[in-house]
Amino acid sequence: MKRIQSNIITPRTNSIRTSSIVPPSFVGAFFMLILLLPLGMIHSAAAQETKRISGSITDKETGALLGGVSVRIKETVSGTVSTGDGKFSLQTKLPFPLTLTFSRIGFAKQERIITSVGEPISIHLKQSAFIGEKVVVTASKVEESIAKSPVAIEKLDLLSIKDSPAPSFYDALEAIKGVQFTTLSLGFKVPNTRGFTNTTNPRFLQLVDGVDTQAPGLGVSIANTAGPTELDVESVEIVPGASSALYGMNALNGVANITTKSPFMYQGLSVYQKTGVNHVDGRDHAPSLLSESAIRFATAFDNRFAFKLNVGLLQGTDWIATNALELNPNANVSTGLLGADNPAKDPINSYGNENNNRRTLTLEGKRYEVRRTGYFEKDLVTDDYRTRNIKADAGLYYNITENLTASYTYRFGTSDAIYQRGNRIRLTDYKIQQHAFDLKGANFFVKAYWTLENTDQSYNIRPIGENIDKAFKSAYQRSSDLNALSMFSPIGRML
Repeated sequence: MKRIQSNIITPRTNSIRTSSIVPPSFVGAFFMLILLLPLGMIHSAAAQETKRISGSITDKETGALLGGVSVRIKETVSGTVSTGDGKFSLQTKLPFPLTLTFSRIGFAKQERIITSVGEPISIHLKQSAFIGEKVVVTASKVEESIAKSPVAIEKLDLLSIKDSPAPSFYDALEAIKGVQFTTLSLGFKVPNTRGFTNTTNPRFLQLVDGVDTQAPGLGVSIANTAGPTELDVESVEIVPGASSALYGMNALNGVANITTKSPFMYQGLSVYQKTGVNHVDGRDHAPSLLSESAIRFATAFDNRFAFKLNVGLLQGTDWIATNALELNPNANVSTGLLGADNPAKDPINSYGNENNNRRTLTLEGKRYEVRRTGYFEKDLVTDDYRTRNIKADAGLYYNITENLTASYTYRFGTSDAIYQRGNRIRLTDYKIQQHAFDLKGANFFVKAYWTLENTDQSYNIRPIGENIDKAFKSAYQRSSDLNALSMFSPIGRML
């Protein structure tokens, strides 16, 4: 299935949203057209003189050099990040005077007016924990202070992600005020706000850099299957309330917007490896290794062109559904057939013995409720509950001018996991990919994206159990000697 959606936004205006099915050739042509249109502006900008601004940034109280400080030219898309020794350098073709903004988590934002190119400048940032200094974009689709946001909004920033004891940034969302998680399996978790939910929660919108991650076939976001790795996450913003006016009807329960790191601001090579063990009690499965690996590489050239690459791998053994709680324990109380002898047994995680596989027989004046024997889920999941998620994304970024940036991002994810709606569904070699284009100016942006999905060998576990039973023997086939049934207590096994 294919899906393309576009958004055109200007500050404090309503969004224009369209959705249609289009051929791949149209998408490619659209991307090329958008990229070629600004060539005239590039030529004009190239004729201007390039100026370099540099300096150092320190902590005003301790004097320590500060790395990781965001340095931006105000009201433009140009900027950089200070290095580990507190130094920064950026180039611009904008005329003087111009204003630089300096910001870092835990420090008050500072501005400096630059009137000419001279000696390196010195910036001293003051420590601050005032939450109102945080900048958010999800509440109104434009940058604004969290204190001035028109709706309640929660933000998980870079520092919070690093300090979180959760296994991943996605798990850390559960610690945010007003957020609850439904955990369907090791590789599938569903966030929610406002309390109204189900196992898929299609009314909670999940975005990555403002792009909807919904799978077109299943109609829900497949957790973080094709989303960014923790190495590439800059922040996560949660709007814990109805946001349909800005984001459409599937944002009735709230919005989660993951913002990734710009390759202009965060460059270099990063790697992480996380390892753990589950099934440590050995009850349903022998102790199993759980691991998550990720790598990120980003670089920029002369603050004009940049690219980044992310690859992630999660693998382990899922929790095994072995709940044998009897849903129909009193079906044959009058006949004295209880427990293991009950021919109407219907354990929770057994399939092929549902109500439509039930019959009522009268033998020797007694009425018996009988069902097909069914199969336990652990016997129908053929790959030993393997959980695996391989994902990758690549992005190309080009600063057309200092007020206009174009980018193209490709994301791909494949997953083996358990997914639950009304029935339990085994995702096997499930694949999802997305092409996204973004044209961003100082006070507007245009987004277009195309999502493709392939469920491959995935299957619904309940119908599988029923069809295996039917392949063995029809539900309408009976023994030629009904009286012989009274010789056996587990009558259901004879049907």
